[in-house]
Amino acid sequence: MTQFHHSAATKALKHKARALGFSDCGIAAVENLDKEMQFYESWVQQGYHASLGYMERNLDKRRDVSLILPGAQSVIVVTQNYYTPHRHPPKEDKSAGKISRYAWGDDYHDVIPLKLKELSACITELYPDAATKYYTDTGPVMEKQWAVRAGVGWQGKHSNIISRKYGSWFFLGIIITTAQFVYDRPMEDYCGTCTACIEYCPTNAIVEPGIVDAGACISYWTIEAKADQCIPDRIASTMEGWVFGCDICQDVCPWNRFSKETTEQSFQPRSFGTSLPIGLIKEMRQEEFSAMFRKSPIKRTKLAGLLRNALTLERNVSHD
Repeated sequence: MTQFHHSAATKALKHKARALGFSDCGIAAVENLDKEMQFYESWVQQGYHASLGYMERNLDKRRDVSLILPGAQSVIVVTQNYYTPHRHPPKEDKSAGKISRYAWGDDYHDVIPLKLKELSACITELYPDAATKYYTDTGPVMEKQWAVRAGVGWQGKHSNIISRKYGSWFFLGIIITTAQFVYDRPMEDYCGTCTACIEYCPTNAIVEPGIVDAGACISYWTIEAKADQCIPDRIASTMEGWVFGCDICQDVCPWNRFSKETTEQSFQPRSFGTSLPIGLIKEMRQEEFSAMFRKSPIKRTKLAGLLRNALTLERNVSHD
């Protein structure tokens, strides 16, 4: 293939990504993530991944994506904006628990893979012999690190990827392929001296720039921690009304003043809005939970986990 063909193919691929509703598309050449993995392995060794044991596995594949797809030449990174201009109830309202913005609408695991499948088909049209594999938080792929290498953003001090165009309210999708394209430059870090995310985290989960201790993170405890795990008092007393997830580090990020409303309607808030009444959760039955949160990220915590979160909030409100 000539350089002209690679250039034309790159332009066609990025045009298709925009047509599918992706906010941005960057491409990086496949190389080992040696420096990034040194940082990652240190993070794991210090136990900052808490009970997320899967993060200890497949370190070789995280470092070298050609172990996932032999002959891999390119990693394509797409971003999907999910920002909507809705707000949580005022702080004074203690009767409801706040939901993380990413969970207001449909589960991105049900939305983005369909688009990645179409984008992969575009690659096959451009390069008939090419092989592809795609992921959205579903495999041993260093998505954030590839996002930086592909130039779609930089990794902020809160560890999320930030774009100069529209802040940090977006999901990532990855396609690994044996096809070659014109590659983008890695993104520089534009956080500067700002430390708002570190200062405003109520549980001090951001132990230093770029390093988050999951065991001190409200999102970890209200989403990832199994329902039979009690939320520690040091976390419970500083949950600030969150019943599923936490957005504080992104809410205070100055770059999010550039947020633009998503064009993806499935990420608009569902009928329950941006929060859930504590009383409703306490009285909810499994059938109601399954129906209400079908294809919603909230199903991840299961009814038992959501109830644990609600009761923890209620307990701490009564102690205020």
